[in-house]
Order: sequence, then structure tokens, then C-alpha cells
Amino acid sequence: MPKTTSTNTNRPALRRNQACRSCRKRKLKCDAARPHCGTCVKQWQALISVPAPIGYAHPAEPQCSYDPVEGLTLAPDTDPLEKIKQLEDQISQLKSKLYEQGASRSMSPHHNSSSTNALITPVGSTSTSRPDRGGISLPQAPLSMMNLIAPESSDATRFRSPSGSPQLSNANKDASSDPFMDLLFSGWNPDLPDPATLNHYIDVFFRCDPCGSRVLHRPSFLATMHLPPKDPGFPHCAILHAICAAASRWSPHNVITLPDGTRRDQFAEFHASKTRQYIDKTMASGEDIFSVMQACILLSWYFYQEGRWVEVWIFASFQTRVAIPLRLNYPGTFSTHGNNSPGAYLAPPKDLRDLESRRRTWWMTIVFDRIASVGGWIHAVDERDLGTELPLRTEDFESEAPVPSNPQDLASPDVFTRHPPQYTDSFLLLIKAVMLFGKVTDFNVRGNLRAPTAPSKNQNPFFLEGFTELDKLVCSDFLEKLPQIFKNNTGVTDLPEGSSLDTDLYMVHIIPHAATITLHNPYIDFTDPRNVSTARCVNSARCILGAYYVLSATSLDITRLHPFVTICWYLAAVVQVQLCKYFIETNDSERESTVWGEINVLRFAMMEYGQRSPIGTRQERLLQGLMREIVRMTAQKQPLEVGVPLFPFSHSTLFRKDESRHPMGDDNAQSAPLPVSSPFEEPAVLANGSRQHTISPNGRPHWPMREASGSPIHLDTDILSNSSTFMGP
Repeated sequence: MPKTTSTNTNRPALRRNQACRSCRKRKLKCDAARPHCGTCVKQWQALISVPAPIGYAHPAEPQCSYDPVEGLTLAPDTDPLEKIKQLEDQISQLKSKLYEQGASRSMSPHHNSSSTNALITPVGSTSTSRPDRGGISLPQAPLSMMNLIAPESSDATRFRSPSGSPQLSNANKDASSDPFMDLLFSGWNPDLPDPATLNHYIDVFFRCDPCGSRVLHRPSFLATMHLPPKDPGFPHCAILHAICAAASRWSPHNVITLPDGTRRDQFAEFHASKTRQYIDKTMASGEDIFSVMQACILLSWYFYQEGRWVEVWIFASFQTRVAIPLRLNYPGTFSTHGNNSPGAYLAPPKDLRDLESRRRTWWMTIVFDRIASVGGWIHAVDERDLGTELPLRTEDFESEAPVPSNPQDLASPDVFTRHPPQYTDSFLLLIKAVMLFGKVTDFNVRGNLRAPTAPSKNQNPFFLEGFTELDKLVCSDFLEKLPQIFKNNTGVTDLPEGSSLDTDLYMVHIIPHAATITLHNPYIDFTDPRNVSTARCVNSARCILGAYYVLSATSLDITRLHPFVTICWYLAAVVQVQLCKYFIETNDSERESTVWGEINVLRFAMMEYGQRSPIGTRQERLLQGLMREIVRMTAQKQPLEVGVPLFPFSHSTLFRKDESRHPMGDDNAQSAPLPVSSPFEEPAVLANGSRQHTISPNGRPHWPMREASGSPIHLDTDILSNSSTFMGP
């Protein structure tokens, strides 16, 4: 029986092979519309309505094609992905030609542009932004091809320069009239900011960064920035990206606030991700391993300042595992024996600058490992495996003075108590102070590894093997035997002609106190008036607090300090929290109020530091979690607001987030004055039992102490006066 003719036939029937190839292949209805049929258009619209995965791009138009028409010649039916692969292969070939040409002679930016244009073939591909050293730089292909291969590049241009770089979509203009295109053809990496902006970030980095800048030789680095981008001596792009990420801390750009209140700098995040791409590539190929390792160190310190602990621990271990095969832990950073696979190791240092750069790279790796492990983690490299001599003074490193290698390494028996003047400055003392802290971490970790129970406040730690010697070194010998010029200078100079801050020397004076708290904190017992650990920890907490008072009394910016200072403040606050709990339990409200003021001053310091580095905010949140018990126990009405200095120019709304949880009692609370106090009247106890006054007989400075309530704290006199009785078993 014949089929009933449809009444809805609004279009004529198609002749054989008139439908498009896609519909015919999938046996779908086709209206044969040109240039694309309705079915293919609908499918394409459904496809592009969903964001493409990272690294992929949706087709620019429906994939709809028809059989050739008589009299017309069509291009062969080629898979777009296959075509892209062919173009990428051609780009790689041209990159090799340019690299060979650049290796034969150094080219100026104008010469680069002309030679690049001469190499362009009808297929369409140009030079690369770097020789094979970079490996990840975007090729300077025609812009239509660049958009096809790297569709995400249009987003990346937002991060090139705070002033705004030209978008790739506008690049169809004449290249000779576009300064950005001139940069591209000269070999400039398009992922980097423009040269003027990049030089600004480099200047900020060397002036302000207290961490990663130690590994780079500043004079020669600044000189290499004047080289053409294709020159082999031009700084590696991974280092430049890492510098941009680190310097954004002092020159923020594109900062956004997340729903949880944390801040993210999009500019820094972009350059941090680019640095990680180079690190991942080097992990697979080993290419440019030393330069990328230096970039990894800069990036690690950036993560530390951000308080991103998981990435901190991962990168701390990655750096040490990379440095060991490079033989950086050997004297002279090179070993001539036991080298069964020479390709895996660095060649001997070319000159003194190269040697010292390797030393500093190694020691900043070890310092980072020690700082990242202060919570009680095992170190990645044991102290007994560190054979590299200590570096030279920064002054000698930058001037490239022909100074013999430092005679000291960690195997030197008196490395923490003898400091040769020719090989001593604040940076070298900082390395020793951090390694001293590392000895405390090692002692605690190894002591608890096979211990049946946790340390008890009822036991005398001086009966533990090695405890007495370590206590003497940490609590007295290191600071007492500093050279006189460093012992009397705490790093803070406030003179009429201007204030200055030596952040390394400032840390040298407080890190031993943080190490003392770490060593003795498990044995604190405030109920025992003869407990030596209690006296040690209380004195160290006061010294750390006093150091902050000295700095806050000046016009200096505390956010310029080393980020490890927030850990020291946290450790001091931990002791004060325990002391506050003791005063609450003994119903001593006057001294409890004073301790609350000290705790809040340390909290304030962390939050002020957190305005620039999130590590401060994160440490303050950890402290608040530790304070929940005493906040619940106290009779104070507003314990988190006792004695907090509120400066109208920047901190009048310091606790705005806490207003709902801790409402202000009156309208004048925001104008609370600074804590009024007199210097700490009770002389502090040194580890040898002697008293320390404003200037002790041996010349060691005394941190002035201020109390929130205006009166000094007096612990039970037996706690202080009898501390020398228990120097050992």
C-alpha cells in the first residue's frame, strides 16, 4: 500500500548526494542550506554552549561540507587536528633554523626582525621567543594560527602588564607600527610583561624581597637584562616569571577577594603557573635544570609567604631531591668521584661567581627545608650529609672579590659559636640561626619517633641524652658569642636621618628564642615554681614580644620582615596562651588581663603582616583555634580586644570581621590608646642563670618590654630565681 503523502512538506525533496557529507554519513535529515545546513548548525551551537576543556578549542564554524560542484575545485578533505599537527611540525622546523642562525652570531632586535621575515614561508610560521632553553614560549606564528593553536592566549594577555598590553585579536595591523609585535619578532616571550614593567618588578624584587633574592647575583643579573632575548646569556624565562610572582607582593595587581575572605593576585597566580610549567618540563627532560631550580626556590618562597602549606612541603622536598644529584651538597658544589653517570650532574663551576651562586642556591634550599619543617617534620637532608661550605658575605659575592672559600661548614665543631669576621654578615648568621632551629627539630623528632609516650611536663628533660648541650647552645651560647657588632645591633636602626631594618639580623636575634620555646614547650608546668622549662619559655616569649615592640615603635614597615617571623610570633603566643590559662585557673584577673594584652598584640602583628603576606592571617587563625578554651574560660568581657593598638591611619577597622561575634562595648572603643607600660622591671634570666639588664655586662642588648595594663608581670620569684639550679641532672 503506498505511503500517505505528508502534508508538512515545506521544502523540495533533495536530489541524490545533494545533502551535506556530515548528515549523509550519519543518516540525518538535511536541508542542504549553504554554507552550512540547519542540522549541522544546531549541533555546532549545542557544542559551543558548553565551555571547552583546558587546552582544547571548539571549531570556529559548523563542520559542514558538500560534494564538489562541477567546475569548482575544493581543498582536500583534511582533518583539522591533523592540519594543526602539520603546522606545529613546520613551526618546530623553523625554530630549529632560527636557533642555528642565532647560535652563529648575536643578533640585534632590528636584525632579528628582518631575518625572521626572511624565513617566513608560504605555509606561514615565524621565529620562536626563545631558543630551546625556554621550550614553553609561544611561537610567533601568524595571529590566526596563534589563536587556533593557543586559544587561551587571549586571556593570558591580561597579565602581561599592569598598563595593559595589546590584544592578539588586534594584531592584524601592520606589525611595523605595533611595538608589541616588534617585541615578538625580536624574540620576547609574550607571556612576560613588557620590558619596562618587567624591569620595574625586578627592581622591586631585589629591593624588597628578603628570601629568594639571596640566590641571584644582582649586578650580573641586571646586566643580562640588557641582552637581546635570544642571547644565551639572557635570564631564563622561568626565573623571570618567578620574580614577577614574588615581586607582586609589594606591587599587587588584579587582586581579587574570594568568598572566604582570602585574597588572590591574578597577576602573581598567572606567573606562578608559568613557572610551574617550566618546572614540570624540566622534571621530564632535565633541561636547564639549575636555572629552573633557582626559579623553583623563588616560587617556593612565594608559596611560603602565601601560607600555602601543601605546596610548601612538596616544593621543599622537590628542591632537595633535585639538588642532591647535582652534587650541590659536596664541598665546592662538585664531586669528581663516584660519578657513574656524568650526564645527570652539573659540570664544574665556570668561575667564582658560578661557584658562589651554587652555594647560595644550595643553602637557600636547606634553609627552606628547615623552616618548612619547624612543625616537627623530618628534614629532607640530614645535617650529617651537608658537606658544602658556607657561602661568602653578600658584599664579597656582589663585588666578586677574590676571597677564598669559607673555611666553615656544618661539620666544623664551633660553627655556631665562632664567627670569623671575614666570613660573617647578617645573612650568614641567619643561616646558622635557622640551622640551629633545625637541630632542635631533629632532637624532638628523633626523641619522639620511638618513645612509648609523648613528653610529659612531669619529667626533667635534662636527663635526656644531648638535651643539656643543646639547651646551652640554643638558650645562651649562640647569642652570647655573636660578634660584638652584631650582638649590640638588633637590626632596627631609628635615627633622625632615617630608619633602617636589617631583616636578617632581626631574625638572628629572635630565632634562638623561638627554638628555645620549641625545645622546652612540652615540659612547661606553671604549677611547679622550680620548673626550668617554664622560665625558659616565658623569657623567650617576652624577648620575641619585646623585639616586636622595638620595631613597632619606629616608622618601619614590619611586612618587610622575613615571613618566618610570623612563626616566631605564633610560638611566643602559644606560651602566652598557656600562661593565660594558668592565671584564669588561679583566679589572678590582673595578670590575666596583662597576658591577654600581650596575646592580642601578637595577634595584631600577625594580621598586620597578613595585609601583605597571607601567612600572617593564616597563623592568626591557627592561634584563634588554640585560644578557644581560654576564651570560653575567661571572665573578661571582650578578651580579644584587650590592649590591642588601633592606629587610625590603618587599623581602625582591624576587627571588622569580628564585630558580629565580638560587638564593641561602647562607641569610643575604636579609639583605644596604645598599651601604656614601663620597661620590664624583672630582669630576664639567661641560660647560665645570670641576670640580664638593659645592657648586660657583656654588652648584649635587652629588649624593652611594654605591658597592656601598665604594670609589669611578676611570675613567682622562685620560677626565675631558681632557674639556674636545674641546668642539668
